[in-house]
Amino acid sequence: MCNSYKVLTSQNAAISVTDLTKRYGERNAVDHISFEVPRGTICGFVGPNGAGKTTTIRMLLGLVKPTTGIGTVLGEPLTHPERFLGKVGALIEGPAFYPALSGRENLKVLATLGNFPHDRVDQLLDQVGLLDRATSKFKTYSLGMKQRLGIAAALLPSPELLILDEPTNGLDPAGIQEVRELLGHLAGYGLTVLVSSHLLSEIEAIADDLVMLRDGKVLFSGQTKALLTAQQPTVIASSSNPHDLARLIEIAKNSGHQAQIVNESVHVLADAEFATNFNRAAFESGIILSSLVTARPTLEETFFELTSDN
Repeated sequence: MCNSYKVLTSQNAAISVTDLTKRYGERNAVDHISFEVPRGTICGFVGPNGAGKTTTIRMLLGLVKPTTGIGTVLGEPLTHPERFLGKVGALIEGPAFYPALSGRENLKVLATLGNFPHDRVDQLLDQVGLLDRATSKFKTYSLGMKQRLGIAAALLPSPELLILDEPTNGLDPAGIQEVRELLGHLAGYGLTVLVSSHLLSEIEAIADDLVMLRDGKVLFSGQTKALLTAQQPTVIASSSNPHDLARLIEIAKNSGHQAQIVNESVHVLADAEFATNFNRAAFESGIILSSLVTARPTLEETFFELTSDN
């Protein structure tokens, strides 16, 4: 994960868009958005349903023409998708394969249609962890295996950029874990991955960078770590005596901090440095804390805070 901010240019960005807009009638599905995705990173693309994620992805792939705005993919303009699509792999919605054919046979069909070398088929099956099921019919695959085969298909052109739209949609926890591990594995090859998902815990675990949309607008674009470390931390204190909680609230408020009781613990909006003073003040008041930790909001909590109507 990146350690500091830097000004990006199109030379070191796999994707760069400025003022990109898509209008349907009187409604802007995508509303003057600007963001960049650094090369060699996994970038999470998140937002509520209807935020404009899929429309943006379709514009990046040349499937939908922008109403206004400019952009580049792998240094080539959006207006000439034929210049970059050969270096882009994509999985949009669910993968479509022949149910009665094996995983290997399905990939060979796609390799023939795309004029890709057939010797890549087994390499990719191995890369996505399906080589031992290469001869099994697609209809026997679990949902996680089907998604991994879809990602293998997206990798057939040896892309520099991989775009995945909700690759974990509909998967059980085991399938989600399979896809998460695969994306982490692919990042080791220096591939740039743009992945949209509503499972923010998964995005937080794998994404170096983040683009957050709401109502077609960009709420945040930058490093995931930078967003999370900028959030207000919470000091969480517990006591074995539940009667101490009200007194802990009073101690926190007397120190100028907001506090509330959550799940039988006191949550204080304060930096980590306050924890030592809080512990001392509690002890001087005759309260022995059973636990004292400092936590920052998760990506999911941050997301809901930024996208709430308030």
